[in-house]
Amino acid sequence: MEEVCLNSEPFFDESDDADVEGSSVAEHGLESLNSQPKNPPVPTVGLEFDSFEEVYNFYNIHAKEQGFGIRVSNSWFRSKKKERYRAKLSCSSAGFKKKSEANNPRPETRTGCPAMIVIRMVESRRWRIVEVVLQHNHQVSPQSKQFYKSHKKMILEASKSQPPPEPVTEVHTIKLYRTTVMDVDYNGYSNSDESRDTNFDKFKCLELREGDASAIYNYFCRMKLTDPNFFYLFDIDDDGHLKNVFWADSRSRIAHNYFNDTVTIDTTCLANKYEIPLISFVGVNHHGHSILLGCGFLGHESVDYFVWIFKAWLKCMLGRPPHVVITDQCKTLQIAVAQVFPHARHCYSLQYIMQRVPEKLGGLQGYEAIRRQMYNAVYHSLKIVEFESSWTDMIKCHGLGDNKWIQTLYKDRHLWVPVYLKDVFFVGLISTKENEGLTAFFDGYVHKHTSFKEFLDKYDLALHRKHLKEAMADLETRKESFEFKTRCNFEAQLSKVYTEEIFKKFQTEVEGMYSCFNTRQVNVNGSIITYIVKERVEVEGNEKGVKSFEVLYETTKLDIRCICSLLNYKGYLCRHALNVLNYNGVEEIPSRYILRRWTRDFKQTFNQLHASSNINTYHPVHLYTHLFNSALPVLEVGAQSQEHYMVAVKELQELLDKFDIEDNNSM
Repeated sequence: MEEVCLNSEPFFDESDDADVEGSSVAEHGLESLNSQPKNPPVPTVGLEFDSFEEVYNFYNIHAKEQGFGIRVSNSWFRSKKKERYRAKLSCSSAGFKKKSEANNPRPETRTGCPAMIVIRMVESRRWRIVEVVLQHNHQVSPQSKQFYKSHKKMILEASKSQPPPEPVTEVHTIKLYRTTVMDVDYNGYSNSDESRDTNFDKFKCLELREGDASAIYNYFCRMKLTDPNFFYLFDIDDDGHLKNVFWADSRSRIAHNYFNDTVTIDTTCLANKYEIPLISFVGVNHHGHSILLGCGFLGHESVDYFVWIFKAWLKCMLGRPPHVVITDQCKTLQIAVAQVFPHARHCYSLQYIMQRVPEKLGGLQGYEAIRRQMYNAVYHSLKIVEFESSWTDMIKCHGLGDNKWIQTLYKDRHLWVPVYLKDVFFVGLISTKENEGLTAFFDGYVHKHTSFKEFLDKYDLALHRKHLKEAMADLETRKESFEFKTRCNFEAQLSKVYTEEIFKKFQTEVEGMYSCFNTRQVNVNGSIITYIVKERVEVEGNEKGVKSFEVLYETTKLDIRCICSLLNYKGYLCRHALNVLNYNGVEEIPSRYILRRWTRDFKQTFNQLHASSNINTYHPVHLYTHLFNSALPVLEVGAQSQEHYMVAVKELQELLDKFDIEDNNSM
């Protein structure tokens, strides 16, 4: 166990050393504090202590701060050893006194107060809080002058521990405990900064308000108890100041196992100067929905800080980097991505850039004309030469040659303009037309003044709703068939394969085949035929125009590629390619153009392909992942009907009961 105190003050004494890059397990013992911290932790399920006396003192100090006393209301002992292994510490107003037969019985002072904690000795012979009730049924106040027996005991014990010449009125001993961080090679650690700054800069650490530290600490303790595969990591400087935080729950780690091909690193909160410096790692699941792959708080926007949090994420995900990384346009991010993900294709988010157009260019004369020309160059160029020509015309027409932002955009064009990124697999994480927005994962849950504490309160709600959305999408996908909009064989073929959300998007392309016309050969080079497909497209408002798309078709292997590159941008064939296949009498789409990641049984087939008999039984992450994958078919079948559900719940409960029996036998 690692002991760590989360607050804006130094975490460790100056004599303590924190490991660099987690080269070994860091065990930092906090010395007893001679004064009460500003933000003492509230009792939380999962906190562990070295002894019964220590947890009693912890609860007693909390009680004194809140204005109530405590007592040991119940204890459980092993019959043979007479060793206490469980106890209940209650508010001194818990229960009621026994009725007295005396002539003048004392008045009842107890209220049957429910406030209490239950503690239990665990395998390591440490004491863990397993149950907590914080609410009282009577008034308590930190300003209360009432003095309780338990408080007197605390002062007496403190005075005994001090040398006689030093008069001591009160000593508070507080220890905060953090459960271990599960990792690829280590049981738990805490990182410090490699650069070792000699002078502390308050602007290079997390600025926590009152209550934020306790909120972060309590949330991680609770999550680690309820989710053993929960991963979190702190970045701490030499003086013990908290610089960065990273965490990911088991769902995010499992999701990364399936959907680690393309990842967006969302730094919107940093770019917009939100109160919380939130950074999110976001992917796309088989329904096309955004999924969270990890979160962090960044203390400073510098290369070193980004590198630390990227490495923390990579460690959490067992060292498996994504193929494509999408970030905001930022030189610092570009350097950090190149260091940590050297083999990944790094792109700038087109959406983030286009959202800044009103801010950067809105004050210029002729803004609307500039915006139209810019959007036309970015979204409608099918060839690089078309983009270069349109961009040059825009600059000349509006005198933008000296505009620094425009210069930067052009210099970085190969990182964000779609026409330069036709070989990049985006899984829908790129907008291919104006007003095609991608909603941020925490949109609606975070605003400019959201505090750390408020965010953590909303974090679980956001994840719950996202998980519910995925579960509902899975249920909808189990329908035997979807509503058809055409008589095309392609639509019938993929209705049996794709998830509902992806099928609907593909349906749009099948319907779009009917807006295509005049498909004709323009060149033949051996088995490769070049076609031109014309399509009626919307030009300005409701006006229609005609646009030509070049499609290459290889007749022997049925390879096909369209100049619009929708397959790489979105992950399914475009209407132009479908038109050419249909023109050549091909009735079914070749299997290589049906991406497995969009199929309704993707997770099951993925598990079968990646199943391994060589499971590392000593590694909790591997155990969790293997158990989850093995249990997935139970979840799928169990949710298909009420009868299946009842059977699954009954069997799972019996399995949990067996675990409890096993735990009790091993005590």
